[in-house]
Amino acid sequence: MDGIVQNELFIGTELGIVSGFELSVLHMVIFHAHESSIIVHCDTVSEIYKNRKGTLMKNTLCVDMERLERAGAQMQFFACFVNLKDYRTDLRYADEKKTKNPGIYIQNADGTGEDKESEDRAYKAVRRMISYAKEEIDRCNQADRKIKQQNTCFLNPVLTVEEGGVLGGKTERIDELYEEGVRLMTLTWNYENCIGSPNSANRKVMRKGLKPFGIETVRRMNELGMIVDVSHLSDGGFYDCVKYSEFPIVASHSNARSLCLHPRNLTDEMLRLLGNKGGVAGVNFYSAFLRKEGRAEISDIVKHILYMIDKAGEDAVALGTDFDGFSKEALPGEIRDVEDMWKLWERLERAGLTGRQIEKFASGNILRVMNDVLRKK
Repeated sequence: MDGIVQNELFIGTELGIVSGFELSVLHMVIFHAHESSIIVHCDTVSEIYKNRKGTLMKNTLCVDMERLERAGAQMQFFACFVNLKDYRTDLRYADEKKTKNPGIYIQNADGTGEDKESEDRAYKAVRRMISYAKEEIDRCNQADRKIKQQNTCFLNPVLTVEEGGVLGGKTERIDELYEEGVRLMTLTWNYENCIGSPNSANRKVMRKGLKPFGIETVRRMNELGMIVDVSHLSDGGFYDCVKYSEFPIVASHSNARSLCLHPRNLTDEMLRLLGNKGGVAGVNFYSAFLRKEGRAEISDIVKHILYMIDKAGEDAVALGTDFDGFSKEALPGEIRDVEDMWKLWERLERAGLTGRQIEKFASGNILRVMNDVLRKK
């Protein structure tokens, strides 16, 4: 690769997601291209917690600590996801078997999208998941130190929450999640909540912006230094986040709508605005978001990356993947797990990207956003 550069990220102790992480107040973490890709969104922790599919150290999913270390990763975003439908019965979204657009939001039976009692239960559930994630990461690091006989940790984890509906309209919960180590929150999933509306095939729903509490949420996240994630959000909500957020925002796992006409993806205008805002879009590996029909290939990922770079700029595209957020059968055929990232780097080089451009995509762009947002308080 040509022109490989280093990125520097200063991480303060307040970013220490898990107790026991030896990160000094201004600890400089040096990342090298391709040796340290950063996945902005994976559902591994949620899958392990809910279905007990192994441990974070070793499992049969797409991501675990052993494979991350072999792949050279030094930072990883772990999503703690709760499905509001598990806590209430009036939420519905389209059955994947009955629609060409899986995961599409359908209006709640009562039309409100809010249920405080259910949101309270969901909030307690995500707090338990966060505690579990911390315990798992601590166990991994203890094992690593024992093996290496030195005070080390596998990688720098970043905990996130996917489904802002757990806030239940209570601003203080944002502060509580921040204190627990959460540094990014996906404002909605596939249902309307106290913040706003999700992506939808319904144009009326898609035009809906943030609710008053949603605007308040964005502002409080800015004040704390928490990244605003607009993946899953309605188009109207996206534009409101661009308007009200003082700092860069991210779409942690979203692709280009012009290449794959799915409401979960971003329009050309949204990509342009995201780039102008200094934010990033993390390319999603889910086949239904990469191509219209059939199982995707690495070439489809490359097409989206190149297209998104063209529309948003080379500083605005990152590695999202959405690993463990769907079945392995829905991954592009050549990708099995995190250890297959080298295949993507080779294809991007063949497609004409420089070493510096690939480095930005692999880690540099999201590191810049973290520096812009996480140090603001």
